[in-house]
Amino acid sequence: MNHIPALSSILCPEHLATWAETKYGLSTCTQTGILKTGINHNYSIQTTNGNYVLRVYFKDWKTEEEIAEELKLLHYLNENNVGVSYPIKDLEQQYIQQIEAPEGLRYAVLFSYAEGENIKNPSEKVCRLLGKSMAEMHQLTAHKSIDRKTYTSDTLVAWAYDTALSFFPESNPEMHYFKRAKELIHERFTSADPTKLRSGIVHLDLWYDNMAVQNEDRITFFDFDNTGNGWLFLDIGYSLMLIFKNEPDKELFKRKMAAFYEGYESITGISEEEKELVPFGGLAIWLHYTGIHVQRFNDFTNHFLSNDFLKFWIHTVNEWMKYNRISI
Repeated sequence: MNHIPALSSILCPEHLATWAETKYGLSTCTQTGILKTGINHNYSIQTTNGNYVLRVYFKDWKTEEEIAEELKLLHYLNENNVGVSYPIKDLEQQYIQQIEAPEGLRYAVLFSYAEGENIKNPSEKVCRLLGKSMAEMHQLTAHKSIDRKTYTSDTLVAWAYDTALSFFPESNPEMHYFKRAKELIHERFTSADPTKLRSGIVHLDLWYDNMAVQNEDRITFFDFDNTGNGWLFLDIGYSLMLIFKNEPDKELFKRKMAAFYEGYESITGISEEEKELVPFGGLAIWLHYTGIHVQRFNDFTNHFLSNDFLKFWIHTVNEWMKYNRISI
């Protein structure tokens, strides 16, 4: 029988753990398993001297140069005492590994383990901590750039809309909404006063699943897979939108948002122009991930991406915009 190439494979955790022991000089592995198979595949490696996460990047998802830029940022943030899951060198002082998987070459990186828990519906105290921690990171990334994608209305939303058209018909009511949102975001972003907006390196995916909270007094950020260049209010908008989504009591959300801003502004200021654009930041990133869902349909989203999912997706972001008194 002829060999048939794979689109994507899930590598054996036990074999990866044995490989990592040798490659990194880890102490004896006591337990290993799959943490998550999403955009990339993440494996938990527990040893007698500590825990780690091995990320195996999906084939052709990121170039070696793009991964190196991500790791350079993490090293910089870790050196400056921002809580991040940081990369670990192997015995030959290399961060990025090459693995020959059934589908071809994939890259792998070993990261420190983020202690704590993912909190879907955080307390006011945690929201204040999130604001403070994000501001500390933004202070370091403001006015800096990275050799990765620059996020604008075009690369965030216009790209996502065009990509989504390859999967959903233009006549779909949710795609009509998508098109109106795309045009509104473009108008708001291009008319904004750039002198009142901070830009720099953004995470772009700061939601509860990408941060670990320990004892309500420390947050560790991870999964900088989509880090790039853009306005800093993008990170603020996306995080606040996800807190809004997961908090059914909108009066309580209002207090949580106030706590977030209190924590953030205890470190650095946010202009009124930025605050006005925060709702659009959440909208833009949310719609951007629609494009990612379509782009990665074959290996990541095929079990949920559908017309019903798009209805849920658009309804969710529209509730956020209506809360902010913005009609689309």
